[in-house]
Amino acid sequence: MTVLTISQEARRLTSAEIDQFHNRGYIKNLPLLDKAGVEMLQTRFMEMLEMVPKDVDLYRVNNWHKANRWFYELTRMPAILDYVADLLGPDFNQWGGGFFLKFPRDESTVPWHQDAKYWPLDPQTTVTVWLAVFDANSDNGCMQVIPGSHRRGDLRHKDLPGAKDWRTEADVEEAGSKYVLWQTVDSAEFNENDAVDIDMKAGEISLHDDDLIHGSPGNPSDTMRAGITIRYCPTNVKCDLDVWPTFEVYPSRGVDHHNLNPVGKRPTQNGYPTGFNQKSTEFD
Repeated sequence: MTVLTISQEARRLTSAEIDQFHNRGYIKNLPLLDKAGVEMLQTRFMEMLEMVPKDVDLYRVNNWHKANRWFYELTRMPAILDYVADLLGPDFNQWGGGFFLKFPRDESTVPWHQDAKYWPLDPQTTVTVWLAVFDANSDNGCMQVIPGSHRRGDLRHKDLPGAKDWRTEADVEEAGSKYVLWQTVDSAEFNENDAVDIDMKAGEISLHDDDLIHGSPGNPSDTMRAGITIRYCPTNVKCDLDVWPTFEVYPSRGVDHHNLNPVGKRPTQNGYPTGFNQKSTEFD
């Protein structure tokens, strides 16, 4: 892996930040990369986008950590794992990794949703890392969250018109939602005026709870908004493989004393995913 240089300000979470995560469901603006690290991240990110064939929808592929060695090693950066360990404890696995991007003038929105609603995990405990590749702000449609909404558990949702549940539909490419979401939180469940912008500088990360309501507006600007998402869970989390047969974990720190889930094959090449929720053996 081309080394991404870490900011001298990268650190462990403070007790106040840990309390905020538990009470409000998120932390933002955590330092990770220095200027040279950001430049290398942006260069490598654009190279990865350019290697994907034009007929592959970048909005509908995930699991880059299974296909791409560089991405996999990024998810193992000690500075990232330190932040996660302060929330999850010493033993945890990675199970997700991908891109989130909105090209300039892409004014499609991401509906308000709770990630946990889409994942058959028990317990529903996941911390999502969002690493800003470029600056994210209100001008280019940064993520927004509803503070404290994660403490209310699964909220009432309603189906999005024309969208399909990828857990039961074989062809997710036919789904009506651009971002593979088939439901949105019922507007009666929360006050949209409570939303907080997750505005960040390139090279910073945010952390959010998988039950936190979040979404994003469109990007009417001339700049790309892009981030790398990485999902980690404690080793006591088990996936229902009858619902999600391609689910795999990757040990990240500590020891997995539970061994509840299949362990994915680590990538050896810098490839790319071509579909949604692929299995690691597809990238031999």
